[in-house]
Amino acid sequence: MRAIRVDGYGGPEVLAEVELADPEPAPGEVVLRAEAVDTIYVETQIRGGWGEAFGIAPPYVPGGAAAGTVVAVGEGVAPGWLGRRAVAGPGTKGTYAELVRVPVELLVAVPDGLGPREAAALAHDGVTATGIAEAAGIKPGERVLILGAAGGMGTLLVQLAVAAGAVVVGAARGERKLALVRELGGEPVDYTEPGWTERVGGPVDVLLDGVGGELGLAAFGLVRDGGRVSAHGAPSGGFAELDLAEAEARDIAVRGIADVQFPPEEIVRLAEAAFAGAAVGRLRPVIARTFALTDAAAAHRAIEAREIPGKALLIP
Repeated sequence: MRAIRVDGYGGPEVLAEVELADPEPAPGEVVLRAEAVDTIYVETQIRGGWGEAFGIAPPYVPGGAAAGTVVAVGEGVAPGWLGRRAVAGPGTKGTYAELVRVPVELLVAVPDGLGPREAAALAHDGVTATGIAEAAGIKPGERVLILGAAGGMGTLLVQLAVAAGAVVVGAARGERKLALVRELGGEPVDYTEPGWTERVGGPVDVLLDGVGGELGLAAFGLVRDGGRVSAHGAPSGGFAELDLAEAEARDIAVRGIADVQFPPEEIVRLAEAAFAGAAVGRLRPVIARTFALTDAAAAHRAIEAREIPGKALLIP
């Protein structure tokens, strides 16, 4: 099979096409023929040298989720999975490949009405966004500020917050992304402009921070006493260094990246909820671009250049 392998940390050029032996499922596993492979920003950071923090070292095949068809099942796996459309959920290893070994506990059936590309686009971000929205407990009429609102997960968070009846401010960069936030029902703010926090329009009840760094820290100052914060993103280079003592004094509930590391049963539940919503049109993954699997380096360049409003997928 064809796959993409990283033999040493570095720029996108280290994503090299290789031929590997077709995988065989171990007990409790299936093999999925991938039709669409998810990409997320953190994969570019791992490739660039963050691997140790995630327990990943070269050589490795990147990727953590894909959608396709089950073509082989291992011992102990229900034979009814064979031939089914499914997603290899977050936590699966080495999905930048034509064939992927998947632990059955991370396998999620794709419902009728949802294509493999849409399912792949929801594999990571649908799970995380649904979990974040549930934990935030967004109420009708609340003001919600979303940083990174035009990204793969941000676009889903905007939709979920709007559906909950919130007044949503979506912070992003550039007219194309701002227009997408507006299309999804949010009020866009460009956080690259000076004084952007003033244009948020006052305090917010909920901050969903998918960016981190100084932007996340500035946004934290807008959260009203008794509010809620999810600081789950670090594409700026690091998570926002929030003053937890201040948060406690102001009765602000703060959740971080550790709170979205879900066990397999939660991954499956949250994925099923996201898939069900998308299948009936309540939730729309925004797929901005697709790349051939062999063009994984081009996909990473585009992601790092912030050229992708929504999702980029790899197509084997």
